[in-house]
Amino acid sequence: MVTDGRSRITLRTMEQFIAVAEELHFHRAAQRLNMSQPPLTGAIRKLEDDLGVILIERGNRVLGLTAAGKTFLDQARETLWQADLAVTTTQDVAAGQTGIVRLGYVGSSLYGRLPGVIRRFRAQHPNVRLELREATTASQVAALRNGALDLSVLIPPLVSADDIELTPFDTDRLCLAIAKDHPLGQRSDLTLAELADESFVLWPMNEGRGFHLKVIRLCANAGFIPRVAQEAYGMHAVLSLVAVGSGVSVVPQSMSGFRQEQINYCPLSGSEAQFDLILGYRHLSPSAQAFVFSCRQEK
Repeated sequence: MVTDGRSRITLRTMEQFIAVAEELHFHRAAQRLNMSQPPLTGAIRKLEDDLGVILIERGNRVLGLTAAGKTFLDQARETLWQADLAVTTTQDVAAGQTGIVRLGYVGSSLYGRLPGVIRRFRAQHPNVRLELREATTASQVAALRNGALDLSVLIPPLVSADDIELTPFDTDRLCLAIAKDHPLGQRSDLTLAELADESFVLWPMNEGRGFHLKVIRLCANAGFIPRVAQEAYGMHAVLSLVAVGSGVSVVPQSMSGFRQEQINYCPLSGSEAQFDLILGYRHLSPSAQAFVFSCRQEK
C-alpha cells in the first residue's frame, strides 16, 4: 500500500490502472483482470479522486491517457516491479539462493575436498557471493565470534570453543618436508627420528595450537623435542622457508604438491600421523546453511 498523506493507493489499484491504460478499454481491462466492469470503473474514478487529477480521457468509445496518466503509468509499473522484486528477493534469501557466505579456511584445506565443495555450491547457488579468506585457526575462531566470518575450516582442538558448532569436514595425514638439496633430501624412507638434530620451521603455537601440539607430540614419540629455528604464519610460508633450507618441517600431506621441485615429502605412518579438519560456525544464514548442505553432498 502506498500513501502520500492524502491518499492510500494499493498495489491492486495500480494493477487495475495499468490494465486500463494498456487496453484503453474498460471492458477488455476488466476481462484481463477477471472482474466485472462497474467495480473497475469505480476503482479508477476513486483513484483519480484520491490523487486529485484526471488520468484517463474518456470519449464516446475511445480512452486516452492524460499527461498525468502517462506519468502515473510509468510510476505504477515501476512500483509493481519493485514490489515483485522485494517478494522474490526475500524468498530467495530465505531459501539460501541469494546473499553472501564468508568462508575462512586453513591453507592446507584447499588441497583436499574444499575445492570440490566450493565448485558444487557455486553451481547450485550462482547468485550467492562466496567470499574466501585464508587464515589460521585462531584468527578464524576470533572472526567467527565477531561476525566477520560465517563458516570456517579449522584444525582442532580449539581452545574454549563451546560457543562454536563443529562438524567433521576432512581428514589429512602428516608428512616430513625437507629441501631436496639437504644431505637427507633425496631419501624416500626418511623417518622423523632421523631429523632429531635438525632445525625446524613451524607455525606459532598461538595461531595453530592443535597442529603445533600434534607435531610436538610426534617428535616426542620419536625421542626428541624439536629445535624450532623459525616460525612462519601459514603453511605456504613454512614450506617456502623449507625450500630455501631454513629448516625441516612436518606438514599436511595434501600440500605435497607445493614446490615439489625443491622439497622432498615423506609421509608419516601410523594413526597418530592422521589429523582431522572441521567446519565451524555459530549462527547460520540461509545461504550459509546451503553451504553446509553442499559439504554433506560432496564426499
